[in-house]
Amino acid sequence: MELDTAAFSDSLDFKVNELLKDVRLDYVPSFTELVDGVVESIKDAIAKIPEDLKVGSDLAPGFIRDIRTDKVEFNFKKPKPNDFKLCGSHSIHSMAKPDSNVDLLVRLPKECFYEKDYMNHRYHAKRCLYLCVIRKYLLLSSSFAKVEWSTLQNEARKPILVVFPAKKLVEVPGFSVRIIPAATSLFNVAKLSLNRNNVRSASHEGVSQPTPTYNSSVLEDMFLEENSEFLKKTFSGWKELGDALVLLKIWVRQRSSIYAHDCLNGFLISMILAYIANHDKITKSLKALEIFRVTLDFIATSKLWERGLYFPPQNEKSVSKEEKAQFRQSFPVVLCDSSSHVNLAFRMSSVGFQELQDEAALTLKCMGKSRDGGFEDIFMTKIDYLVKYDYCIRLNLKGKTTVYTSGFCLDKECWRMYEQKVHSLLHQGLSDRAKLIRVVWKNTHLDWHIENGLSGLDTEALFVGISVSSVEKAFRMVDIGPNAENKIESLKFRKFWGEKAELRRFKDGRIAESTVWETHHWTRHLIMKQIIDYVFRRHLSLSSEDIVQIVDQLDFSLISGDKDPISLSGSLLGAFDVLSKCLREIEDIPLKVSSVQPLDSALRFTSVFPPEPHPVANEKVDARRLHKLTPSCIPAMEVMIQLEGSGNWPMDDLAIEKTKSAFLLKIAESLQNSEGIPSTATEDDVDVFMGGYAFRLRILHERGLNLVKRESGADPMKGIQSTDKMLFLRSQHASMINGLQGRFPIYAPVVRFAKRWVASHLFSACLMEEAVELLVAHVFLKPLPLGVPCSRVNGFLRFLRLLADYDWMFCPLIVDINDDLSRNDEKEINDNFMSSRKGYEEDKQNISSAMFLATSYDKASEAWTRNSPNSLELKRLVAYARSSANLLSKLVLHEQNDSVRWECLFRTPLNNYDAVVLLHRDRLPYPQRLLFPSELNQGKHVARGKASNAFHPFLLHRDSKRSPGELKDKLMVNFEPTECFVRELQKEIKTLKPWYDHIGGDVIGLTWEKPNSKKREREEEGEEEGRNPEEKLKQVGEIGKGMVRDVYLLKPPRLA
Repeated sequence: MELDTAAFSDSLDFKVNELLKDVRLDYVPSFTELVDGVVESIKDAIAKIPEDLKVGSDLAPGFIRDIRTDKVEFNFKKPKPNDFKLCGSHSIHSMAKPDSNVDLLVRLPKECFYEKDYMNHRYHAKRCLYLCVIRKYLLLSSSFAKVEWSTLQNEARKPILVVFPAKKLVEVPGFSVRIIPAATSLFNVAKLSLNRNNVRSASHEGVSQPTPTYNSSVLEDMFLEENSEFLKKTFSGWKELGDALVLLKIWVRQRSSIYAHDCLNGFLISMILAYIANHDKITKSLKALEIFRVTLDFIATSKLWERGLYFPPQNEKSVSKEEKAQFRQSFPVVLCDSSSHVNLAFRMSSVGFQELQDEAALTLKCMGKSRDGGFEDIFMTKIDYLVKYDYCIRLNLKGKTTVYTSGFCLDKECWRMYEQKVHSLLHQGLSDRAKLIRVVWKNTHLDWHIENGLSGLDTEALFVGISVSSVEKAFRMVDIGPNAENKIESLKFRKFWGEKAELRRFKDGRIAESTVWETHHWTRHLIMKQIIDYVFRRHLSLSSEDIVQIVDQLDFSLISGDKDPISLSGSLLGAFDVLSKCLREIEDIPLKVSSVQPLDSALRFTSVFPPEPHPVANEKVDARRLHKLTPSCIPAMEVMIQLEGSGNWPMDDLAIEKTKSAFLLKIAESLQNSEGIPSTATEDDVDVFMGGYAFRLRILHERGLNLVKRESGADPMKGIQSTDKMLFLRSQHASMINGLQGRFPIYAPVVRFAKRWVASHLFSACLMEEAVELLVAHVFLKPLPLGVPCSRVNGFLRFLRLLADYDWMFCPLIVDINDDLSRNDEKEINDNFMSSRKGYEEDKQNISSAMFLATSYDKASEAWTRNSPNSLELKRLVAYARSSANLLSKLVLHEQNDSVRWECLFRTPLNNYDAVVLLHRDRLPYPQRLLFPSELNQGKHVARGKASNAFHPFLLHRDSKRSPGELKDKLMVNFEPTECFVRELQKEIKTLKPWYDHIGGDVIGLTWEKPNSKKREREEEGEEEGRNPEEKLKQVGEIGKGMVRDVYLLKPPRLA
């Protein structure tokens, strides 16, 4: 065990060191020369500015207008040579790729400012105009490719310049220098204390209010140089501390929710690390990863955050209790610098800090639980808003003047005030449904022209992310408010909810205010959408078009007719319960039924389209219940039966199967005689009709029972025939998945989306339904470094990313549903996995179990992925998953609520196939399941076929006059013509690989495959096909005669 731990530690250290080598920017001479050269060019350009140049508001009239500053004028004074200082990550040698910008502080000359310019945004106005002059002269220099405006930490009233040099360095793509003004010693610090009002328009009912955020904005610039020097001193000569800073930057950048203006940035991370170092919480003997862990633990658990963090003051005077109280009163998070004047975390919100602590705690949990230390999850996995939050909302506020009615900038900027307003409304409206609500408005962009002012900074939508506390609370239909006796609270409740508020008497006798959100059981996931939409329309006067909630955009893929067929699952389970009871009560068979277990996915809620009750599949058939579109097909759901033990079973496998068939026939006869339950029987199957459904009975032989009891020794599968083996595996799987969907209510809908996606992209032959269920199970069972998904879209996106990003070639995916795999089990799984990869070097395209899914009942990945997907199929599957995940991400973050774009997630591009077969839609067994009719306007048309009259998906009008017995005979159980066609294709034409949708597709994609034969034969066959591929495709049309509508050739086969 000690050797394993040491090896693991060495492996983790090696990975971290390699990561640091890749990410840390090398300070090679060429890079240093580039930085020095750009800085000198900036100095030269500024030196050309005439001394005492008259500077007025006309340089940025829109900006001056929008910050409501009086007419501003001053004479330009050049910075002195020592007023330019490199700062930030570059100065402490901790730059981390891909960021490649260097910060250059330019000290603003005191001669340009008056003593009281700190008031009413006059400092911000002059600061901006000073940069306007510098930009004008930078643009005149040939040394720079472009000069753009940006902002300091998304604060629009504090613009900065981003300078891109004309000279490029291949090793540092996108290199730029950010020019940041510093206001060292410009104003009297006492005039900027937190309890003072320095913006006269910031008042409430005529009373001036303190402006701590505005004051901190000015103070920040006054102590930029001092804090930069402090960081240089702290990090100087401490390599591991710099490495830890790089690791923290990587960690933060991978987490969009905390790498934001109201949470963390590179400077704040550096200062938190400096605080820990200056308070002796780490020593120079620690490695970078250990410092990283200590820092996360400090962020997540330290009680010091409650009172605030204070650096040791430069002078002997410490921060007084009154000053600390003022800091805590003004800001939710305090990180006071060594001057004792600036709260460096004045932009951090309470929600942002809560998110930061949660992320730190999750990462520590990940480091402790993951066998590999969580390296991939912590440093290599992107955790953006889409997978972080269960519900994502975009508010399109472009042109909404109500955002800045009171002004763009008072104490806080109008965008930050609006964020707070939205958060407050949602917090009150959702109550305990939401665990965390995050509101972020990134209001600055690269195309910003400062002379036009601030009104153009609303182009990007406001984003809201909501983490649900629990699915049960999110789906709650009634919210109970204050009791009727509490008049004041009741009045507040009614004022907030308006016409939705109603007084109700509850079962416990209480009379209270309440809101009721009525909906169908299968649309309860839309309750939060109803609430949010109502609150925003009532309190923000937004139209429904302005509110884009990512909740139900994918639901169309599961709808049949006008509803989700899952809504009928109650009657299905009821029919199964009745059947189960009837089977157990049968007396006239040699061995009684001891147990009945459902195997079909419909009976564990994970079927895309669970069967709907069929009027013919009943004990009694009422012809009056037949409607125009009564299906002629009915799916059969498999049910496994176990019988009492007996020593009289035959030993021969064939005889065993015959005995099973005899038992099933006797069971069907007994059900018919005693309960009047109809059935159909063939040599292979017995189907029982109960309550409008068809159930197909299977018997697990008692040697299979030994598997359940684990009585067969070291190799429990040995000596068990394949039929019983598969029944056992399916029963184990069904039992575990049934338990899983009970633990996670969102699991089943996500599985249904995943199955629909797999089938829609014609992967039905490559990925079995059970494999899809296990993949989605892994998303819920191993969510770290995230929480468990609590919404459909979130879970579906995580499924796509798992498919796209997992290292299938070199890692087994272990799905431990009941958390019962020991270390020995995992070792056995890894050994089995390595065995499956032994032939990789000889033939990379033909390894077994390309997707290795291991469970407690299947440690060798034999049940669901032994033969498919193969390497080429998996490669295609991964590419499609990545493309869909990227599209879904774009739709959530940027696109409007366009249903056509969302449909693209389930539309497969037909030009990715070599040939395409279109089927007659009216000859599909379940045409109502077809998502999008397929058409093709490219390629060469090879064949066209007529629809067969031998089959109709619906019972004809004349059938309604038939007797009940004749109607049952007309009913086709488990008839899947597409699958039959595909099997026949695979049998007859070895060089064509079919791709199809077994759920409801009207198209089959074909790709050319080289047969596994001798080289000479392969070459001859390849030449024959290359010369005449159309003949092969005409043969395809003949095989599918009656079903095939059109056959197109898109790409001829390549000659060997």
